[in-house]
Amino acid sequence: MKFFIDTANLEDIQKAYKIGVLSGVTTNPSLVAKENIKFEDRIAEICREVPDVESVSAEVTPNAITAEEMITEAEELININEGDDKITIKLPMNLEGLEACRYLSGKGVKTNVTLIFTVNQALLAARAGATYVSPFLGRLDDISEDGVLLVSKIAELFRLQKLDSQIIAASVRHPDHVTRVALAGADIATIPFQVIEQISKHPLTDQGIAKFAADWK
Repeated sequence: MKFFIDTANLEDIQKAYKIGVLSGVTTNPSLVAKENIKFEDRIAEICREVPDVESVSAEVTPNAITAEEMITEAEELININEGDDKITIKLPMNLEGLEACRYLSGKGVKTNVTLIFTVNQALLAARAGATYVSPFLGRLDDISEDGVLLVSKIAELFRLQKLDSQIIAASVRHPDHVTRVALAGADIATIPFQVIEQISKHPLTDQGIAKFAADWK
């Protein structure tokens, strides 16, 4: 399973990139709004900071209601960083988003269909040509549904139907989520830097390092 970082904060992106485990960045207008910067400018900055990752997401705005409007915005987003081929267009899981996904995928543009909460939605997105599908497990957990089980079912369906779309486990809240979605068959987990820090640590590791340091002295 690969790791994307879910943020628009450049400092967190730089720290995750230096570790050497980062394969991509997911953002959305809400995350960029927290940074008090123009959306397009921050996407361009992210692309420059992570030159060799496979994907940097750029989401169409809620103002884009129709497929045509989404496609128009997508064409502008693709050119933010001079046509950088790692820019992935993030689209909503609805009929208009699927139509835009089919068109953009046909043009060779990477797409990520987001806000997926059922297996059938993931199937539709994959058939529309989505590069990535993003089930939101944390939000399902919030309403007492099993988000990891959804990831497992999507992974099994894609295996049986021989679908190429990659599963991005999104809305990951804590280290146990990371372990469980990896075992469930997610291709990618997109997580905040705080969770990356958490999964790198264990008290016995800290104790061992401290003991080695003491013994060396």
